[in-house]
Amino acid sequence: MLLYQNRTHIKHNFVSSQCSMPDTFISTVERGKTYLLRVINGALNNELFFAIANHTLTVVEIDAAYTKPFNTTAIMIAPGQTTTLLLNTDQIQIPDHSSGILFPMAITPYVTSIFPFNNSTSIGFLRYNSRKMNKLRSQTNFPSNQIPVNLPDMKDTAFATAFSNKLHSLDSPLYPCNVPKTVQKRVFITISLNLQNCPSGKTCKGLNGKSFFASMNNQSFIRPDSSILESHYRKIATNSYSTDFPERPIRVFDYTGINPLTKNMNTEFGTKLLAVRYGTDLEIVFQGTNFLNVENHPIHVHGHNFFVVGRGFGNFNAARDPAKYNLIDPPERNTVAVPTGGWAAIRIRADNPGVWFIHCHLEEHTSWGLAMGLIVRNGAGDSKSLLPPPDDLPLC
Repeated sequence: MLLYQNRTHIKHNFVSSQCSMPDTFISTVERGKTYLLRVINGALNNELFFAIANHTLTVVEIDAAYTKPFNTTAIMIAPGQTTTLLLNTDQIQIPDHSSGILFPMAITPYVTSIFPFNNSTSIGFLRYNSRKMNKLRSQTNFPSNQIPVNLPDMKDTAFATAFSNKLHSLDSPLYPCNVPKTVQKRVFITISLNLQNCPSGKTCKGLNGKSFFASMNNQSFIRPDSSILESHYRKIATNSYSTDFPERPIRVFDYTGINPLTKNMNTEFGTKLLAVRYGTDLEIVFQGTNFLNVENHPIHVHGHNFFVVGRGFGNFNAARDPAKYNLIDPPERNTVAVPTGGWAAIRIRADNPGVWFIHCHLEEHTSWGLAMGLIVRNGAGDSKSLLPPPDDLPLC
């Protein structure tokens, strides 16, 4: 979804359709103005590249946090992420018909999976107001019905990596970057797609006659029948969840270099949560694995923003990689795209009490169990404690 705002007149005149329609989206703009584009990836299972033909985009904000502005020909955006862009309508071109000149803008999937995927490209258009363009001389001859040449290839991991590396917090006196410089707890989590042995007497339709599941530290998350938040708040004794989520992988192996089909990929099932004290400065390293596929996973944390202090390919090295962390102006986000065949390190100040979901934003992976829960315990006083539920809260 795109929201266009004319920064010159501070209007919200241009809003795209929010869901698929049997028509082509066209937004009319005037030359010589600056527009604010808020791009939201509302896809269920696709990270996306986005670009506008013949235009440079300026990134100024991600996930509602300011960034150091930089120019780019395209962006990569994961499901659930938001990116705010400045668009200068600075093209000079004689209209090719009475309704004005059209510049294609398009999205295409960023693909790191070996599984079948929808390889279609969605396209819309910027239309320059022809009344403002009639007297301008042509400087280009761009055909208005083609996919932008600056739209990255679907498998362009190099572009996705370079784009992510350009993201930095604003880190100004007015908008400081409050990344924790030290941490009180470190957690290392492998994120995996799993093949589960088929139960006796049952037919499974996954690869090699098995079932598809997913896990964090070999724990495939099961949603309990009763509310975890209500049980936590009311201190109700329950067997529906426990607070013993493993803070390290159950076993250490070559996470990104194994031959997956030679390994046992069975997972464990349950509702194990990670519990921390209020105000804990927490570091989590998400490590991708080669089970089934070295895929890019967008991991979303509910209830907290975090800082992406490090990213890399291959296996995380606890003795070497933290020395290269960015603790000055790392990007602040709520969803991190863990690189394909790699890792991402985030730091969180756990100061929002309650029970929070952490999961892959590829909906299929979440449904397979690539998720966990985080409990932030109450602090001292009402201002640091979980608010009581409203009187009219419906029961689960």
